[in-house]
Amino acid sequence: MNAPYRSPPPGIGAGLPHESAHLHVAGTASYTDDLPEPTGTLHAALGLSNVAHGRIRAIDLSAVRAAPGVRAVIVAADIPGVNDCGPVKHDDPILADGLVMFHGQPLFAVAADSHEQARRAARLATVDIDALPAILSAEAAAEAASWVLPPVDVRRGDAEAALAAAPHRLAGQVTLGGQEHFYLEGQIACAIPGDDNTLHVHSSTQHPTEMQHAVAHALGWRAHQVTAECRRMGGGFGGKESQSAQIACVAAVLAVRTGRAVKLRLDRDDDMRITGKRHDFHIQYEAGFDDNGVLHGLKLLLASRCGFSADLSGPVNDRAVFHADNAYYLDAVAIRSLRGLTHTVSNTAFRGFGGPQGMFAIESVLDDIARHLQRDPLAVRQANFYGDSHGALRNTTHYGMKVEDNVIAPLVAQLARDADYARRRDAIAAFNATSPVIKRGLALTPVKFGISFTATFYNQAGALVHVYNDGTVLVSHGGTEMGQGLYTKIRQIVAHEFGLPVEDVRLSSTDTSRVPNTSATAASSGTDLNGKAAQVACQTIRRRIAGFVAERLGVSEDAVIFTAGQVSAPGFDATFAQVVADAYRARVQLWDAGFYKTPKIHYDPVTMQGRPFFYFAYGAAVSEVAIDTLTGEYKVLRVDILHDVGKSINPAIDIGQIEGGFIQGMGWLTTEELVYKADGSLATHAPSTYKIPAVSDLPPVFNVRLFDNANAEDSIHRAKAVGEPPLMLAFSVFFALRDAVAAALGPDARPQLDAPATPEAILKALHGGTLT
Repeated sequence: MNAPYRSPPPGIGAGLPHESAHLHVAGTASYTDDLPEPTGTLHAALGLSNVAHGRIRAIDLSAVRAAPGVRAVIVAADIPGVNDCGPVKHDDPILADGLVMFHGQPLFAVAADSHEQARRAARLATVDIDALPAILSAEAAAEAASWVLPPVDVRRGDAEAALAAAPHRLAGQVTLGGQEHFYLEGQIACAIPGDDNTLHVHSSTQHPTEMQHAVAHALGWRAHQVTAECRRMGGGFGGKESQSAQIACVAAVLAVRTGRAVKLRLDRDDDMRITGKRHDFHIQYEAGFDDNGVLHGLKLLLASRCGFSADLSGPVNDRAVFHADNAYYLDAVAIRSLRGLTHTVSNTAFRGFGGPQGMFAIESVLDDIARHLQRDPLAVRQANFYGDSHGALRNTTHYGMKVEDNVIAPLVAQLARDADYARRRDAIAAFNATSPVIKRGLALTPVKFGISFTATFYNQAGALVHVYNDGTVLVSHGGTEMGQGLYTKIRQIVAHEFGLPVEDVRLSSTDTSRVPNTSATAASSGTDLNGKAAQVACQTIRRRIAGFVAERLGVSEDAVIFTAGQVSAPGFDATFAQVVADAYRARVQLWDAGFYKTPKIHYDPVTMQGRPFFYFAYGAAVSEVAIDTLTGEYKVLRVDILHDVGKSINPAIDIGQIEGGFIQGMGWLTTEELVYKADGSLATHAPSTYKIPAVSDLPPVFNVRLFDNANAEDSIHRAKAVGEPPLMLAFSVFFALRDAVAAALGPDARPQLDAPATPEAILKALHGGTLT
């Protein structure tokens, strides 16, 4: 019988398919809802408020308890520990207790024999709420000085003096909408009671340790009594970083109360009503600049709708402040960040984590400056880049970090050349001159995005690597897999360290009983942190094996080579499996834990000065669009992207992340509109009313290339993070649409186009801000 074919070690840089791709295609990948349910599993549902703000007078749950199949009903008073699931500030109740703070807030939970029975029963409650006035928008929160966290100011130089002295001065404002995560798999958790007051929680979460702690606090237990596990998610995008905790806590409390496993799975409508979104922003600016469009002074107001609780709004808004420069040097600048408390769902992490909102602000400013000066917006952007300009080295951010790895100028120059930007700019101008109805637009926008958690202590990771005595390897680490390919890259990293084919390496589920104190898989740091931790563990084990071989052969450890599934040394060659089996019999330790913490970073959250980021990821995109000036409809005709991922560990996965991030960003800025009614309820709570991009929205010409640039910092294999930065490449679509609107309005036009740039928003911009 022939031995099965095994591919050679691919090495770092191979474009391998996603490790679960074959399971995804076959429909056999197990998500939380697919796991076998223990006998007697109950199913939970939530009862929701129909008032945005008010005091609860009474809740009559007698009909709920009497409904078919119902086994338990809980309200806030039934939570044995702390009724809170807030990740930072303890202001986020698991179930509302006396005060209702948003339309759709969970008031009670019910467990029944089936999912349908639980949902039907939850609708039978009679709730009496004394309605109170509600604040629903960021602007209204600013007017009322309603803050979920105090305002923050960051300044450098004298912005007022610089504005007064500048040759030109402009002021403007723009509104930037929020965004629903719209993960394919909704929020879900299954809590299974164990022996001696223990609980195992399967949770679709980006942060298993946070789930472990939140559940323990809700039960009044300690962390070692709760285990949280997640093998994979059907998408997360930040929506399952903190807000999966409420779902896990409700399932856990019901499980302990009934002594039976309890699964809580939100349907799409409830998920969209209950869970937070990307923060929407109201942005105001004053800018002073010279004849070339170079900024001399800037004042920015960034007012966000945070919702009723803090959640992660502090660090989200901090990152918006940090990224208000994007790729541009801000000399004299004053930024004020308002974190508005509103009677809406608490907004939360979303891919980019506030960075996109800050970057959108500065891109809007520079686009306005270019139109005021009647210059090409690309030329104005390039004139403001970080770097050696006007005889000065402009390389320090407004928060005191030096930009030491700057490649934005050559990257943009290469993209402009490869995408034929100058010729197309002239061709579009010629087309628009003879086309009265259809107008085309073009924009090239850059990205500079900082990589690391701004909460410095999260920049750590652990991994556990087991080499079994048959030569196969099992890896556990603290990162979670949400479709982004983290597990695939970790397999490649581990296989590379041992010189093995990737088939010999398997990843186990992320589990707090194997790797403790995990950080959230967020901030684009999953591979950076967990890849390094796994590498450390592998290198420790490899040194032990090499030492064992070297001692037997009487050679140095450096002479022992691991490659192509073999272990070689002068006069010696054997399979990795044979050597490992011998090492096991010689009582050599074949497992180890690895730990990594990001170096160099430091940051004072009070002064907001320091080095919050290990490095920056860069990129740029050119987008060409066409709009119908009669209807506001548009098409994205062509997109060219050049993006910096350092030395890619897996180019196929990285390009997929770039494409996906770009399209998600495009949806945020064009089609995805969150609409709240006057009573505070979310009108767009289903796919019928909330429109993410479809296949037909993809540009027919979509070119994506990787920029050749090893990371200047010692990241894992000199690669760079790729999860979040590509989302901001979609600014090119929005500003191309704005370019097309400006072409319709005339050479002096500075269109008031808000995001998302829906057909209605485009028509409003074409008609001076009104629709008749």
